[in-house]
Amino acid sequence: MNQGVTNRRHPQLLETLTLDGLPEHAVPAFESALQTVCLTVGYFKDDPTDTWRLEAVREVGVGDEELIPALFLASAVTGIEQPELLRAPVEADGWLARTVEAFPEQEIGGRFVIRPSHVADPVTYGKVVLKLDAGLAFGSGEHGSTRGCLIGFEGMAHRRPRRILDIGTGSGILAMAAAKQLKRPVLATDIEPWSVRITADNAVANGLRNQIRAKLADGWRHPAVHGGRYDLVFANILARPLCSMAKDLADHLAPRGTAILAGLLGTQVRMVLAAHRRAGLVLERRIDQGHWSALVLRKR
Repeated sequence: MNQGVTNRRHPQLLETLTLDGLPEHAVPAFESALQTVCLTVGYFKDDPTDTWRLEAVREVGVGDEELIPALFLASAVTGIEQPELLRAPVEADGWLARTVEAFPEQEIGGRFVIRPSHVADPVTYGKVVLKLDAGLAFGSGEHGSTRGCLIGFEGMAHRRPRRILDIGTGSGILAMAAAKQLKRPVLATDIEPWSVRITADNAVANGLRNQIRAKLADGWRHPAVHGGRYDLVFANILARPLCSMAKDLADHLAPRGTAILAGLLGTQVRMVLAAHRRAGLVLERRIDQGHWSALVLRKR
C-alpha cells in the first residue's frame, strides 16, 4: 500500500513548514521541493500582495538532508531568493484522524473514483476505482493538476492508445488509471526512489502488479524510456522541465500520439504551449482546475 500518513500506527511529533511571499510562477517548484519530505502540502493566495504561502506538515526534522538541496534547486530554477523557511510544532494528537477525514472518496470527471483505504469498498459499476491513500508521493487526486490529467485522459481514452508512458508518476495514479481503463501495460517513471516504490506498492494494491512497470528514470535519458514511441504520454511535472523536454517528447510520440501535460499554473500555459508548438505538437484541449491547468496535445 501507499506509504501514506493514514497507515501509521502511532502519532508522531509533527511540525509545520511555511514559505511565504512566493510569486505565482515559483509556487510549483517550491511545492515540489516540500513534497520531497512532507506528508501534506497546502497553498494559499494573499490577494492584497498577489503572493502565495505554502504550508507543509512533516515529522520533526525528518529529511533535512533532502529538503535543503530541494529548496536550493527550486530557488535556482525560479530565479528568486529562497524565502525564509518557518517551522512551528503541530499538536500530533488527533492529527491522523483529521487527515483521514480530510481525504474522502472523490469522483473525478464521469469515470474515475479515488477511494482511500479507510472508505468501504463496495462494487462500483460503470466506474474505474483507484484505491489510493494520501501520502508522501505526489498524486492523490486532490490536486488540480492531477484532476486535470484524469479529465483529459477520460476525453481521449476512446482512441485506445497502446504504448503508454507516465513521466513523473508520483503515486502512480495516472499510470493506474490508464492501465485499468485500457487494460494496457504502462511504463511509470520518476526521479525519486520513494515514488517508484510507492507506485509499485499502489499497483499491487490495485491488482495491477503485472501492468505497471515502475522505473527510476530521469526524463527521457533512461534506456527503458528513450527507445520507445508512445501513443500516450502523461507528464505531470513542472512548467520549466516540460518546456525543456518538449522536443524529446515530440520525438518520442507516435504519429497522432497524445501528450497530457500538467503541473503548471494557468499563467504558465502560454510558455509551455509555445515550446510544444515549436516541437510540432498542437493543442487539442485545455482543462483548468482552480489555479492549475492541464494541456492535451497531439502530434501532427
